[in-house]
Amino acid sequence: MQEYPIETMRHSAAHVMATAIQKLFPQAKFGVGPDIENGFYYDIDIGRPVTEEDLKQITQEMKKIIKNKTKFIKKEIDIDEAIDFFQSNNQTYKVELLKDLKEKGSTSVNEQDQGDVKKIEKVSFYQTGDFIDLCRGPHVENASQIGAFKLNKVSGAYWRGDEKNPQLQRIYGLSFATKEELNQYLQRIKEAEKRDHRKLAKDLDLYHIDEMVGLGLPLWHPKGAIIWHEIESFWYKEHLKNGYELVRTPHIGKKQLWETSGHWGFYNDSMYPPLEVGQSLEDAQEKKEVKESEQYLIKPMNCPFHVRIYKHSNHSYREFPFRWAECGTVYRYEKKGELSGLTRVRGFTQDDAHIICRADQVEEELERVVDFILFMFKAFGFNLDDVNVYLSVRDPQKSKSIGSEEGWKFTESVLEKVANNKGFKLQKDIGGAAFYGPKLDFKVKDVLGREWQTSTLQFDFNLPERFDMTFINKEGKEERPYMLHRVLFGSYERFIGLLIEHYAGDFPLWFNPIQVAILSVADRHIDEANKLAEKLKTELIRVQVDGSAESIGKKIRNAELQKIPYIIVLGDKELESDQLTIRKRGQKEQLQIKVNDFINQLVQDVKDKK
Repeated sequence: MQEYPIETMRHSAAHVMATAIQKLFPQAKFGVGPDIENGFYYDIDIGRPVTEEDLKQITQEMKKIIKNKTKFIKKEIDIDEAIDFFQSNNQTYKVELLKDLKEKGSTSVNEQDQGDVKKIEKVSFYQTGDFIDLCRGPHVENASQIGAFKLNKVSGAYWRGDEKNPQLQRIYGLSFATKEELNQYLQRIKEAEKRDHRKLAKDLDLYHIDEMVGLGLPLWHPKGAIIWHEIESFWYKEHLKNGYELVRTPHIGKKQLWETSGHWGFYNDSMYPPLEVGQSLEDAQEKKEVKESEQYLIKPMNCPFHVRIYKHSNHSYREFPFRWAECGTVYRYEKKGELSGLTRVRGFTQDDAHIICRADQVEEELERVVDFILFMFKAFGFNLDDVNVYLSVRDPQKSKSIGSEEGWKFTESVLEKVANNKGFKLQKDIGGAAFYGPKLDFKVKDVLGREWQTSTLQFDFNLPERFDMTFINKEGKEERPYMLHRVLFGSYERFIGLLIEHYAGDFPLWFNPIQVAILSVADRHIDEANKLAEKLKTELIRVQVDGSAESIGKKIRNAELQKIPYIIVLGDKELESDQLTIRKRGQKEQLQIKVNDFINQLVQDVKDKK
C-alpha cells in the first residue's frame, strides 16, 4: 500500500466528507476544504445549522465511501468551462473563486493585487464519487487511504473571512494515519479539557471575566492575585540581579507620541480610538465645545515611553548598555468573538524590557537575554529540550523595511549566530520579520506537547530612526544606537494561563496561593488551629484554616480539590504530643513531625524553590 504525506491524507479526507455531504444534502453549496493541523475542515451551506445528528449521518456515509474505495480522479478543463459547470450546479462560492482566479490570478485574498496578474487558462478538478471539486491536489488514490478520522465540531465561518459575507458552517474533522494515533490525540484532547485554565481557574477561584467590567479584562481574585504577586516578585528580583533598571510609564500618551512612533499609521488596527482629555465627562455629556483639544491614546505598547526616557538627556558611548524593564499593562483591540480566557484579552501586562546598546555590545547582550530566558523556563519547571526557537528574517525580494542594508544583515546574522551557539534547532521564517527588524521567538511545550508563545527578542530600526535616538561615540560624532525589545513571559495573563494548564492547578509550593491547610477535627481544636496559622503567617507561609462543621473526611477532600500542597489535621492527639499529622500532596503516607521542624522545613523549601 502506497504511503502518503499526512497533509495529503487530511486534504483527501476533506473531499471524502464533502462527497458524503453532497449525497445527504444535494442542495449544499461548498466553500473551501483544506487540511489543517491535526485534521481538516470544509465550509458548507446547507440552508440551516449543522446538528450532531448530521455529523453522525455524514460519518456513516464517509465510512461507506471508504469501504467502496472510491477513487480520486483528476481532470483539467478550461476555466470558462469550469465556471459554467459550477454555475449550472448553483455552486456560487466556487464560481466566485474561479472568477477571481481568472481576473486576479489567485483565489487567495492575500495574494491578489500583488504584481502582474498571472493568466489562468485551465484549472484542475478532482472527482470523488459524484462530488467534483476545484482543487490543485494532490490526493490519495482512493478513499480507503485517508487513514483514521473523526468529525469533532462545527462552527460558523464568514465566507473568505469577511464578516460582510454570508456565514457558512465549518465542519471540522480530526485525521491521523492510524487509529492508534487518533486515539492518542483524543486522549490528549481529553486531558487538555481537564487542564483548561478557564475551568481550573473557576474551580480554584483564581479570576473571572465580568461583563459589567468588560470582556477581555480579567478580575483577579485573592488566590489568583497571590500567584501573580509571587511570579512578579521573582521577576523583579531576578531582573535586578541581572543588571536591569526599573522604569514605570503611564497607561495613556498623547496622539503626537503615537504619530511619531508610527503606531498611529501602522498599528491602528490593534489600537483603540483617541480619548479627549481637553474636557471632562460632564462637559462632554452637556455637549460643550472643547476649548483646547488634547487627544490621548491608551497604550498598546510600552516602547515609545522608554524611548522618551532615553531622549530626556544626552548620552555618551561610555554609558551603554541601558537595560530598562517594566511590567507595563497595555491595551489592544480584539473582537469580542476572539476573546478567550487569559490567552486572548484586551488588557494585559507585558514583562517588557528594552536594551539600548552599541553595535559592539549587541552579541553579548543577546547572549545575556537568551541565558535569562532559559533560566526563567527552568525556574518554572519546563524542560529546556522542549524549547523551540524561530528566527524571523526579511525577504529581500518582497519585504519593505526601514533601516540600512548593513543593519539588517548585521542583526539577522547576530541573532542566528547566538541561537546556533546556544545549540538551538533553529527554524528560519524568511519573510516573517516585521518591517522594523528581525526577531527570535521562543516557544515552549507544556506537558501535553502543545507549543506556547512566550519569549521574544525583537530588533527595532523604526523607533531609533523616528525619534532620532543618538549618542556621542568615541570619535565625538553622533551615532544611532541599537534597540532590542524583549519579553520573557510575553504577558502575565498568557503565562499564568500556561502555568495553570501545565501544572493542572497543582502549582509548585513557592507560588501556590495556599501552601498549608489546617483542618480542625472538632470545634475544640479551632483555637489551636488559628494559633498555628498565625505562627505560620509570621514566617510568610500562606495558610487556610477550615473550622467548619464538615466531617474531617470532607475537609480533607475539599483541601485536596483546592490542590493545597500540605494538609495538617489537628485533633486531640496532635495537641497532646506537639506532633503534627501532615498529608503531603501526591503522597499516601502521612508524616509525623514537630511544629518547629515543619515550619523550618517549609520555609527552606519555599526559599530553595525560588
